[in-house]
Amino acid sequence: MSSNIQTLPGAFPLHADKNFLNESEWVILKLLCRPVDSLIDDDPAALSLATGKQISPARCDELIRIVKIKTLPGLGSWISRLMAEADLDPHALMSLPAETIVERINRHLGYPICNQATSHALQNLQLQWKGAGIQA
Repeated sequence: MSSNIQTLPGAFPLHADKNFLNESEWVILKLLCRPVDSLIDDDPAALSLATGKQISPARCDELIRIVKIKTLPGLGSWISRLMAEADLDPHALMSLPAETIVERINRHLGYPICNQATSHALQNLQLQWKGAGIQA
């Protein structure tokens, strides 16, 4: 399912993709023959162990949440990373009000990267997800 939400003027580009792995993480996952999308079903502790503990369990948890969040239609890896860093997961994105999600992202970053237009766009995505029967 693809989202039909267009980025509203002034809204954070929810659909945009940016690399969220640092260089050493990318190398480690390449050496393990692990495509990033394959992390979706991993356990953070087991993934950390598989990396020789070169990636901490906390960071593995964050990476797994990024991959899970970006599977929601309309969300790219850039906002997925910011959401995961703000300790959000797909369940929270489906259950919390869009304003709360935006507030948590902004509070985590320490500045308002997301605004009212972003909140409105996210709310529209939430309605689409619910309408499509997407479960977290």
